[in-house]
Amino acid sequence: MLMHVVNINKDVLKANNELAYSNRKLLVKNRIFAMNIMGAIGSGKTTLIEEAINSLKERYRIAVIAGDVVAQMDASRFEKLGVRTVAANTGRECHLDAKLVERSLADIDLEDIDILFIENVGNLICPVDYKLGEHVRIVVVSVSEGDDTVLKHPMIFRTSDLAIVNKVDISEAVSADPSKMKADIEQLNPSIPILLTSRNDRVSIDRWIEYIESHIE
Repeated sequence: MLMHVVNINKDVLKANNELAYSNRKLLVKNRIFAMNIMGAIGSGKTTLIEEAINSLKERYRIAVIAGDVVAQMDASRFEKLGVRTVAANTGRECHLDAKLVERSLADIDLEDIDILFIENVGNLICPVDYKLGEHVRIVVVSVSEGDDTVLKHPMIFRTSDLAIVNKVDISEAVSADPSKMKADIEQLNPSIPILLTSRNDRVSIDRWIEYIESHIE
């Protein structure tokens, strides 16, 4: 008897990617620039999004989809900045998927949005395979995670469009070398732009803002 093996994961990813394509078409139709921002818990994703919102909200209409397993603390932080925010709770899942993003988009007046930040669940592994419909994938890694973190998580850096090495101002305190992390990223993905950032360094935050604005039509 021949055994038929069903690759459930492959089928799930195929369905997800088809829905992600539909999300992308909807975003393009409404001329919305969408970013999928990934990174571990504590990498500084939320703070970087907050900095961008504060710098851009007077010129652009902004919305945020805040992914988390159960909590809504990050979503509350974004709401306080006066932007449309949807809390997308994943339950037991360690990543957002295209279906959750589709549901979240239904709660946003897309005709009134220019920029969409999608803050993924805090993880460097789970989100890699799941497209959401975004225009760019951004990975944030903090020096506090250790300067060997990049090579331990190669796929997220190979599949991203921008890498941010964050909290570089505390490098000495945590015995991490941002230049090593940058070199490791370049080794994995030679063409990826890399930003070294700190919320205490306005010049580095401005470069982050400039990256976003360079992608807005």
